[in-house]
Amino acid sequence: MFSHEKGYRPLAWIAALLALAISPAGCGSGAGQQMGLPPVPEVATVTIQPRQVELTTELPGRTSPYLVAEIRPQVNGIIKKRLFKEGSDVKAGQLLYQIDPAPFQVALDSAKASLGKAQANLPSVRLKAERYKELLAEKAVSKQDTDDAAAAMGQAQAEIAYWQAQVEAARINLGYTKVTAPISGRIGKSNVTDGALVTAYQAMFLATIQQLDPIYVDVAQSSSELLRLKRNLEAGRVRADGKDGKKVCILLEDGNYCPAPGTLQFRDVTIDPSTGSFTLRIMVPNPKHLLLPGMFVRASVQEGIAQNAILVPQQGVTRTPKGEPEALVVNDAGKVELRMLKLDRALGDQWLVSSGLKAGDRVVVEGMLNIRPGATVKAVAWEGPKTAAAPDKSNLPPTKSK
Repeated sequence: MFSHEKGYRPLAWIAALLALAISPAGCGSGAGQQMGLPPVPEVATVTIQPRQVELTTELPGRTSPYLVAEIRPQVNGIIKKRLFKEGSDVKAGQLLYQIDPAPFQVALDSAKASLGKAQANLPSVRLKAERYKELLAEKAVSKQDTDDAAAAMGQAQAEIAYWQAQVEAARINLGYTKVTAPISGRIGKSNVTDGALVTAYQAMFLATIQQLDPIYVDVAQSSSELLRLKRNLEAGRVRADGKDGKKVCILLEDGNYCPAPGTLQFRDVTIDPSTGSFTLRIMVPNPKHLLLPGMFVRASVQEGIAQNAILVPQQGVTRTPKGEPEALVVNDAGKVELRMLKLDRALGDQWLVSSGLKAGDRVVVEGMLNIRPGATVKAVAWEGPKTAAAPDKSNLPPTKSK
């Protein structure tokens, strides 16, 4: 029995040695795996594809009436009757106030009577002047008497002309007792009542008429924006749209657009030194009087069409401590490059890039925190922002397909 156990000991030692030999090899393999290269980071990229973009600028402004008429009396008198309803629409020529016409009728009748008197005296004076002229040829009257007769006839004719003018003036003043609307539009409240005394061309107006269809929208644009637009046009980055370039969408205070777009009338040529801006006037159809004078609105003014615009999502652009925009780009070798950008403006959730990117560049928009310039990455296409529902565009004006 003893010899039997003794015979099995070499086998046990061999097994132990094999176990010791295998164990270090296994540990060495695990350490090798732990010290291997880290996995290549994955980033989401957007491939730059230039496209045509309509460039617009939203500018604040206020509405003003197309025509304004402040009604003032042109003669002195007492208001006998107000003949309109406050806040109603009136037509040009409609009677608004009636001033007491009695004294003006008397003045007209008096002027007519004086004119008739002067006209009645003219025939006898003319005949006398003609007779004296014939007698002068026969030397029956003196030259002085003939001249006096001719002067008397001229004085009678001048008196007739004077009273004709007085009759016309009296007739005009009598007509001014009927205060009529000079324009069509909506009239406001009356500042006088029946029985009020008014004077010609007084400072206080009787009422105001405003024409609201169409209506003006005056907006302010800075001179720096005008210079930037001119530089872009000269450089060919933007072209003017001659067909729809004067169409302007008006955004109301509640966020809705006007049913009909306005038309750009003109740009002022004078810069306001206090604000550094100039005025753009837009004429907007307003058949339902949705716009009222003095309302605050925003006008979406078209600047032009960018033929090969480069757009990049805003989340793909970061800034240096100095505020300079930059972006990370994955090149053809799969390495990350840092690009310094020059931005033009924001268009929705994207930046319009003036320089720094070109067609085909892959801009990193997700996973930027795990990489740095020069690193090797795996680029995958960005799927875009995930939204729960599409935005409501029911209040936007109709657009044309490009």
